[in-house]
Amino acid sequence: MTATQGDLASLSRYIFRAPRWYASVTFALLIAAVAGVGAFDAGFVLEDAWQGVFFIGVPTVVASLLTTPVDRRLGGQLTYNRSSLLALTCEAIIVAIMAAAGAVAVLSRQLGQQFVFDALIVGMASVFALRLLVVMAVSGKSVLVAAIPASLQTGTAAVLFFIYSGTMKYLYVGGGPIIDVFFNRVEEAPRALNVVEAQDFALLGLICLVYGLAVWAFVKFIDRPWKRSLGVSVLDFLRGFIGHIAEGTNELEDFFEDIGEEAVVPVTVLAFRREDGTEKARFVLPMIHPGPMGEIGGGNLPKRVAQSAEGVAFPPHATAGHDFNLVTEREVETLVETAASAFEDIEYHDTGTPAVRVQEGEAKMVGQAFGDDALLVATYSPEFADDVEYAVGLSAAAEARSAGVEDVMLVDAHNCNNGLEGPDLGHVYPGSERSFDMMQAAGEAGDRLAESDQAPIRMGVAWDETDWEPLDGIGPLGVRVSVLEVGDHRTVYVLVDGNNMEPGLRDRIVARLTGKSASEESGGATTGSNAVAADGAPTLTADEAEVMTTDTHVVNQVEASNQVGEAIDRDELVAVVDRLVAEAVGDLEPVEAGMASERAEVTVFGNDRTETLASHANAVISMGAALAATVVLAAMAVSLLIFFLASS
Repeated sequence: MTATQGDLASLSRYIFRAPRWYASVTFALLIAAVAGVGAFDAGFVLEDAWQGVFFIGVPTVVASLLTTPVDRRLGGQLTYNRSSLLALTCEAIIVAIMAAAGAVAVLSRQLGQQFVFDALIVGMASVFALRLLVVMAVSGKSVLVAAIPASLQTGTAAVLFFIYSGTMKYLYVGGGPIIDVFFNRVEEAPRALNVVEAQDFALLGLICLVYGLAVWAFVKFIDRPWKRSLGVSVLDFLRGFIGHIAEGTNELEDFFEDIGEEAVVPVTVLAFRREDGTEKARFVLPMIHPGPMGEIGGGNLPKRVAQSAEGVAFPPHATAGHDFNLVTEREVETLVETAASAFEDIEYHDTGTPAVRVQEGEAKMVGQAFGDDALLVATYSPEFADDVEYAVGLSAAAEARSAGVEDVMLVDAHNCNNGLEGPDLGHVYPGSERSFDMMQAAGEAGDRLAESDQAPIRMGVAWDETDWEPLDGIGPLGVRVSVLEVGDHRTVYVLVDGNNMEPGLRDRIVARLTGKSASEESGGATTGSNAVAADGAPTLTADEAEVMTTDTHVVNQVEASNQVGEAIDRDELVAVVDRLVAEAVGDLEPVEAGMASERAEVTVFGNDRTETLASHANAVISMGAALAATVVLAAMAVSLLIFFLASS
C-alpha cells in the first residue's frame, strides 16, 4: 500500500452504518416537536409541539417512507435506512436555518417574519439539492430521474404550506365544500404562516431549479477525470464504497469489475501428509493480494483457502500489491479450484533440508527444501515494509530456481510496518535497492538449499481461532503454528491472520522461540536451549523461526490501519504462540512433503489502477470541498438575485 492508497483507505473511519429507519424517524419527530415549541406561539406548549411535528416532522416521515419505494420503482437502490437518515439530516438542516434566521430577525429591527420564511424557502431548496446529490450517488440515476424521489421532502412541505397558509384563496375560482375542507385550512394554521403568498411557491420552484442545475454541474465537473482515465463515474465508486461500509453490500465489486484487467497468476501448494496418506497440513499461496477491504474481492481469501483444505491450512501473504486485488469475491473460487488442481499433481518426498537463513541488505530470508522444491519466507524486519510488487516476487523466485531448486513458494512474511505513517509505507517496487536485496537473498538461499543434505521430516501443527475479532486486528483464522523437524534441526512457522505487524513484535516472538538476537538472525550462534528472550522469559527451543501474517483485509473494513499488536495486548499474543508451539511440538510425527504450481486466469485491478483510483479519489476529496463551496456560493448569489428581482 502506498501513501496515496493509505490516504484513501483512512477515509473509512468517517463512514458509519446507517441506523434503523424507525430510529431515524423517531428522532426526527422528537426534533420536530422541540423545534415547534421554539418556532410557533399557539399559547400552549403541547400545541406548539404538535404544530412542529405536523409542519416539520410530517415531510420528514413522508420522505423517509416513500423515497425508497419511489426510487426503486425508478430503478434505484436506496434502502429505507439510508432514506430515513437522509430525511433526518435534511430536517436538521431546515431547523438550523430557521433557528439562525429567527435569531437574526430578533436582533434586527428591519427584518421580520417574511425574512424568516424567505430563509425557509432557501432551506427547502437546499434540502432538495442535497437529496438530489445523494440519490444520484446512491442510485446512479440521471439528474431528471433522481429529482423525483429527491423532491419528496421539499414537495410535501410545500403542499402543507400551500394548504394551511391560505394561498388557495389567491387561486380560488370556484368549487365547494371539498375544496374548502382539504385545500383551504387557513383557520387551523399557525399565525407564522400568514406571510406566505402565491409567488413564494414560484420562487421555491425557481430556486430548486437553480440548485438542481448547480448539483448537475458539480457532478459533471468532478466526474470528468474519472471517465477520462478509468472509464467509470465517481458516483459509482462513492455508491459502492458507502454501501459496503455502511450497509455491508457488495456494490463496490461492480465498480471494480468495470475497471479490472485479466491476469495470469501462479498458485503454489505445499502439502504435508502422514504415513497413512492423510493430509497433515497445506500451505497455499495464490500470487494475488487479499484486498481491497472487508470481504470485497479477495479480502477474505485466507479463510476461503483454509476451508478448502483437509488438513490445517496455512495461507500466507504472496508477493503482490493492491494492483493484484481480485475485483469480485467470485474470483476467489477460481483460485481455490486452481489450488485443488495443483494439489492433485503433487509428488511427495520423505526428506527435506534444515532451514537456512540468509540476509542481503535489509532483506532476510528463511528457506527450507523438500525434495527438489523450496519454501522461502522473506522479511525486512526490523525495518518497515509493506507489500512486495508482483514483478519483484517473480524475479526473486526465478533467482532461487536458477540456483538449483525446481519449484518455489516465495512468501512475503509481511510482519513489520509502521501503519500509515511515512511517504511510501515501505513499498517494495521493481528497481529499488530492496528489490535487489530480496532477489540476491533468494538466489543465495537457493544455492545453500541445493547443496544441503536432506533427512526425514517430522511435523507438528496447532491452531487457535482465539477470542479476538477483526476490530482487534485478528481475522477468523486466528493463530496457526507448524513445527518442522529435519534430523535434529527444528523450524517454527507462525502464521497470524492479520494485516502486517507492529514494529518489534515479530522480533520479540522470533527471539523468544530461537534465543537469537536480531544481530544473530543472519547466521550468528544461538545462545543455547536455556536462552531467555528480551523480556526475561525462557524461550522454547527452535533453531529457526519466522512469523507471518496473511494480510487479510477483513480487519480493514472500518480501520485503514489495524495491524497485529495495535489493538491487542502483545503479551497475550506471545502467550498464545508459546502455547501453540508447545502443542505443535507434542504433535510431531513423520510426514512426506511435496509442492506443485498451477496458473489461474483471474480479473484483478490491473497495473497502476489502484494508484490512479486512489489519486482521483483523494483529489476529489481535497478539491471537492472547495468546489462545493464555490458552487453553493454561486447558487446562493443567484438566489439572492431572484429574491431581489421578485421584491422589486
